[in-house]
Amino acid sequence: MLHFPDRKKMGRKKNIRRLSVITVLIFIIFANTMSTNLMVYAEEQTETQAADQTEVLEVESPSCILVEASTGQVLFEKNCDEAMAPASVTKVMTLLLAFEAIGAGQMTLDDIVTVSEHAASMGGSQCFFEAGEEQTVEDMIKCIIIASGNDAAVAMAEKVAGSEEAFVKKMNERAAELGMTNASFKNACGLDADGHKMSARDISIMSRELITKYPAIFDYSGIWMDSIIHKTRRGESQFDLVNTNKFLNMYTGATGLKTGFTNTAKYCMSATAERDGIQLIAVIMGADTKDIRNKDACRLLDYGYSMCQKYTDLNILQEKEISIDNGTESCVTIKTDSQFTGILLAGEHAEDVKKKLEMRDPLTAPVDSGEELGKMSYYIGERCIGSVPIYAAEKVDSMSMKYAFVKVLKLQFTY
Repeated sequence: MLHFPDRKKMGRKKNIRRLSVITVLIFIIFANTMSTNLMVYAEEQTETQAADQTEVLEVESPSCILVEASTGQVLFEKNCDEAMAPASVTKVMTLLLAFEAIGAGQMTLDDIVTVSEHAASMGGSQCFFEAGEEQTVEDMIKCIIIASGNDAAVAMAEKVAGSEEAFVKKMNERAAELGMTNASFKNACGLDADGHKMSARDISIMSRELITKYPAIFDYSGIWMDSIIHKTRRGESQFDLVNTNKFLNMYTGATGLKTGFTNTAKYCMSATAERDGIQLIAVIMGADTKDIRNKDACRLLDYGYSMCQKYTDLNILQEKEISIDNGTESCVTIKTDSQFTGILLAGEHAEDVKKKLEMRDPLTAPVDSGEELGKMSYYIGERCIGSVPIYAAEKVDSMSMKYAFVKVLKLQFTY
């Protein structure tokens, strides 16, 4: 008996095979489409991220840096390690050494500076001093920071070190101490000279040292107009000082600091500003025009203030006892006398700040009341945003042999 295949069953099997093939084809097409879309999306994302990194801030000047003053945190940089002629921004170091000399008691604001023939011979921006003319240290500071007087800068250099040559040596030594690795000073005023160069980073370092260690500089850098009295053989005459830093009237919160220009250096500036307790330093070098210099400084500072927020801890440390070795007491009470203020950057949050007590190790007697024993440091991840000193709240003497013997005897008789 012959058996014929069941055509209905065969039809169903063919239909199932067709559906399976169609399903596989649809899946392959869908997968390829998704893969292509994902690749395109990934490429677009990569291009966008690269654009964000390179175009986060447009700065026309060839070299610049933006720094938060309290921590030294660099917020933005562009070719900031290229050594270039700094023009009169050089005078930031001249002023730093002058303020350090005042701080060390080597001179006072009321001391007299006598202008030498060498100082009086300086060209460029000047206050037109005559050889033998006398001015106070304070008036010379005004002439340097307000009018950018080259003659005043050299006269101050001679007052501090005896000669400009000796002062330049001090400038280079101080630069090395501060870590200004690309700085080479050849004079005290910033006139073009072979090898007289530094980087934007170098300028930010010396500017930060000046404004954080000697904030009294702002008593002078923010003055728009002042005057001095020339006292010469011909008599007395008033000389008006007008600030060369027009940026002071262009930017809300601007506090200084120093501008500069020569044909070689072009337009340079170390611009400082403060808003809501946050101090920023923007250094511009080699700008083609004064307008470019000022606009770039504004852009940098605006960017910086959009990136920063202030963090304050009023309750740093209650008085507490910690162990001390070799003392007449086994513990010493520690304290701090100040509150902490630091700067958080964009994306950082106050609740993520961690405090770490970092004490002298080993901590041994003797210690005096008020002696610094360590610090309380504040961290966001691995980044330290600052610290405050920790002091001994009491005196702890070292344990002498006699004291140890008496103490042992007391313990023996106690038991």
